[in-house]
Amino acid sequence: MTRKPMVIAAAVLAVLAVGTAIIFAKQQTSRPVNNVVPPSAVATPALTVTTTQPTASSLPIRLNANGNIMAWQEASIGAEANGLRLTDVRVNVGDRIVKGQILATFAAETIEADVAQAQANLAEAQANAQESAANGERARRLQPTGAMSAQQINQYLTAERAAQARVQAAKATLNSQQLRLKFTRVIAPDKGVISARMATVGAVVGAGTELFRLIRQGRLEWRAEVMSEELARIKPGANVNIAAANGVQIPGKVRIVAPTIDPQTRAALVYVDLPPDSVATAGMFASGQFDLGASNALTVPQQSVLMRDGFTYVFAVNTDQRVAQIKVTTGRRVSDRIEVIDGLKAGVTLVASGAGFLNDGDLVKALPQATADRS
Repeated sequence: MTRKPMVIAAAVLAVLAVGTAIIFAKQQTSRPVNNVVPPSAVATPALTVTTTQPTASSLPIRLNANGNIMAWQEASIGAEANGLRLTDVRVNVGDRIVKGQILATFAAETIEADVAQAQANLAEAQANAQESAANGERARRLQPTGAMSAQQINQYLTAERAAQARVQAAKATLNSQQLRLKFTRVIAPDKGVISARMATVGAVVGAGTELFRLIRQGRLEWRAEVMSEELARIKPGANVNIAAANGVQIPGKVRIVAPTIDPQTRAALVYVDLPPDSVATAGMFASGQFDLGASNALTVPQQSVLMRDGFTYVFAVNTDQRVAQIKVTTGRRVSDRIEVIDGLKAGVTLVASGAGFLNDGDLVKALPQATADRS
């Protein structure tokens, strides 16, 4: 009975000795041999990325502006006859018309009667003038003979001149009535598109009443609002790309820059001609870009640029395959390239894809863009 505790104690000591030996063996195994770190202890790249370098490119210089599309010129077509009734309206809003086309007609019966009376008065005046002319001719023939007194001769010659004056007055009256008759037809002063119609059949209108409004020659223009400090960069003839509110792209060309600046907004209007077959509509709002030439710039792919906390960054790949976050200032954007104005130099190796998953100092496995494309 006394030997049993001693046996148990010996067994416990043996177990402890075996455990200590195992722990010591593991510690010896985990130590590097000849200071060589085992493969499991080497740092693993956080991400495999493709790389690129900034490129010197020629980028277009463009100036953005907003404005309204308006008619090049509008013509107000009104009634020249006074107090006549409209009997026919031949055009409507949106109709394309040609110069000289009849747009509307007024009742002409009263004026036709006045024309007929004026013609009769002219005929009467001409007949009286012929008689007076014959009397005057006889008086001139008899003047040397003394058969007629000087007073009688003077009366015949005066009557002849008065008759000729009445003929001229009758002709003027006839012309006036014929002009009134002409005014019973409303004629288009130019070709174009009817943009408004106020004429109503049966209405009795006064002289000067507007009946139609016409977009002359169907020409439209974009009136862009440009700040005064930008005006010097815009020249007549410059090309413009206009984006209408409906998404349609319209080419244009600068016709003229307004000579005055609005003192309230400090902006001036730039008038841009639109092509005649444009799908734009007068009154439409549009934005556009003025083409002001081109300049050299340092550009990077769009996917290399990262926005964080309101600032723009790119990631440069160092020789130790760790990335460095660089704050940059960007400028123009053309297709998938972005101009870098400040913060970056040429020749730097940048992360082309995967920048959104990186932090400053991360270890990466970098692949050139060409290698990534082949893979």
